[in-house]
Amino acid sequence: MPPPAEQGGLFPSEGVPEGTRVINDRCLLRTRDGFRVVIGAGVVLSQYALDDRMAEAYAMVDLVEQGGADQNDVARAFDCSVRTLRRHQRRFEDGGLSALGRARGYPKGRRRLKESRRRLVHRLKADGHSNREIARRIGVTEVAVRKLLRRLGWQERPVEQAFLPFGDSNAADANPNLSASSSPAPPAPAEDPAADANSNLSAFRSAAAEPLPTTLDRDPANRVVDRLCAHLGLLDDAAPLFRSGTRVPGAGVLLALPALVQSGVCEGAREIYGSIGPAFYGLHTTILALRLMALLRIKRPEGLKEHPPEDLGRLLGLDRAPEVKTLRRKLSRLAACGRSVEFGRALAQRRVALRGAALGFLYVDGHVRAYHGQRVLPKAHVARMRLSMPATTDYWVNDTAGDPLFVVTAEANAGLVTMLPTVLDEVRALVGERRVTVVFDRGGYSPKLFRKLVDSGFDILTYRKGRFRRVARKRFDDHQAALDGREVRYTLADHGVLLLGGTLRLRQVTRRSANGHQTVILTSRRDLPAVEVAYRMFERWRQENFFKYLREEYALDVLVDYTAEPEREPRDVPNPARAAVDTKLREARSELAGLQAEYGEKALSNIERARPTMRGFKIAAGKVGKAIRTAMERIVKLQSQRAKTPARVPVKEVSPGIVKLASERKHLTSLLKMVAYQAESDLVRLLAPHYRRVEDEGRTLIQSALASAADLEVTDQELRVRLMPLSSAHRGRAIAALCEELNATKTVFPRSRLRLKFSVGGLR
Repeated sequence: MPPPAEQGGLFPSEGVPEGTRVINDRCLLRTRDGFRVVIGAGVVLSQYALDDRMAEAYAMVDLVEQGGADQNDVARAFDCSVRTLRRHQRRFEDGGLSALGRARGYPKGRRRLKESRRRLVHRLKADGHSNREIARRIGVTEVAVRKLLRRLGWQERPVEQAFLPFGDSNAADANPNLSASSSPAPPAPAEDPAADANSNLSAFRSAAAEPLPTTLDRDPANRVVDRLCAHLGLLDDAAPLFRSGTRVPGAGVLLALPALVQSGVCEGAREIYGSIGPAFYGLHTTILALRLMALLRIKRPEGLKEHPPEDLGRLLGLDRAPEVKTLRRKLSRLAACGRSVEFGRALAQRRVALRGAALGFLYVDGHVRAYHGQRVLPKAHVARMRLSMPATTDYWVNDTAGDPLFVVTAEANAGLVTMLPTVLDEVRALVGERRVTVVFDRGGYSPKLFRKLVDSGFDILTYRKGRFRRVARKRFDDHQAALDGREVRYTLADHGVLLLGGTLRLRQVTRRSANGHQTVILTSRRDLPAVEVAYRMFERWRQENFFKYLREEYALDVLVDYTAEPEREPRDVPNPARAAVDTKLREARSELAGLQAEYGEKALSNIERARPTMRGFKIAAGKVGKAIRTAMERIVKLQSQRAKTPARVPVKEVSPGIVKLASERKHLTSLLKMVAYQAESDLVRLLAPHYRRVEDEGRTLIQSALASAADLEVTDQELRVRLMPLSSAHRGRAIAALCEELNATKTVFPRSRLRLKFSVGGLR
């Protein structure tokens, strides 16, 4: 019995009658003769006159409340904003149907701020009164005062930041749990970050000593004094101040602090950005909050709505964590500096200094972030979807272990062949003159590029593209070796190959699969065994797995910034007019081939007794012959038209409105997610000697440990983090061993004197 056909949507998008709007695959909106009907699954849900605003508002609210459609679909169908729909829902909940019948304009009975009071508001604001105090004095809402000030063009006067006059040591001594001291610590001598490095890690080092921040707050749950100082412009970042507690949600994420400290991201941010101005949530707090959010799988600022700010604040040493609007405002301020590229370069330099041994092979590949918005963006081929769509292409460089090193956003989705020289210039600036082998896929195949890279001092490793002669079976041999602690076996053939007319000689290693398929690898490395060449090439899938993991766990493709900007550099794109001529030319040639086949069939079946001469045959097949001549003339004309049509034209002639998404905020968040992933990888490497199934379950175990609750205990010198028992004893023992490794690093919580000490509760 054949399988049933897959049922399509209830309301197909094609052939929708006039006056009908599709809300979703279950609901329709029909308008006719001044009336409107809402239909769900073929049933009329509501009907009303177009001028009945109350009935329309109720229809929208009812459709959402009954689960027929979500807010976005309903708002789009009814030509209103989601905010308006939510306002209707609140009014209906508060006052029922009558509350939806409010007339347009300012609500009756609510006092308005008279125009004559403008001078009074301006004078009170100039005297330093808050919006709330002004609203209380003149008897209106704070929102009305804020709107009036905006119409008046009021701008806050900048406050010069002064040094905090907190020299009295009694304030710090009053509470032994304070993380800050009134006197700054002396700077530590500069040390090599790679010295005394743990072989399982990049290198765990505490941050270089810096002057510790000061606080006069005595209650860690109420930071009112620091918030007041920040409001007055006297504080650019709040000091961490912890309090003890049991079962603090998500406190296991502090396990990643040693790895985050050694990444140098806070020092790099301070060097590149300096400060983001007087604030309670300053530069360091913002950067740390974004990294911990990534490790807790809070994938975007809007995700903070699902987490109590008090709980997240305890992980930062604050009374509350920054909320959505605050964090987005901080990101906007950092993006306005335009220094994300410099910041990424500083992080990469730190990573190179710590993990230089892992940079012998660098994997370069592009990741396409598909875009589903309303902007007109350049298109790129999305391999996982097998189609071309508006997108932005990022090129990532990963080390031998698959950990990311840095990322570059391509202009106008430039291909790998175009971007490789730019990317490798960054690599050369980072690694110096050391030998580096660049591994990439077929997208970067170009013999001219190969010669350029080899002449620049890079070794290449890639797949061969295009047609090539199959290698005879007798030339293959079995190879095996132990690489990176793994046994690998391949059937390989190894020989040289000439490209570019014999001017470029490379090494070709061909792998033969059990089914006879041959995979051809090209490299300039002649000193490596063939088995290692194949292994390093096939390990390129580490980078593909990295992209998949970051898409799913860190929301790498999520849209952080909705703003767009015109493309800075003019560029050419394929000419659509030439593509149209090519299409017509292919159709004409196909038509000619069909006519010629028909003419040949007539000639083959010609009865010689009826038409013994060629002239007779041409007369009998005259219609087909005339059609062939017409088709040939059309092909000649199209070829002439194609020759006169340029192959590429400026992009403005094709699509004047094409833009690109603003990249600063996205690049910055991608860098912080990259650092979070690096910290997670470091923890997995530390866990490896203590957990047998680390290859299969290592990241899952680390992720569960980071998300677990923990008890916090604050002493004079330590912040003790005791994790809750895990799902099984052997997993708990593995994390306990990891805690011992982390305790050996003697990491101090940034900008405090508290040394982190980890343990796991419930173990016997």
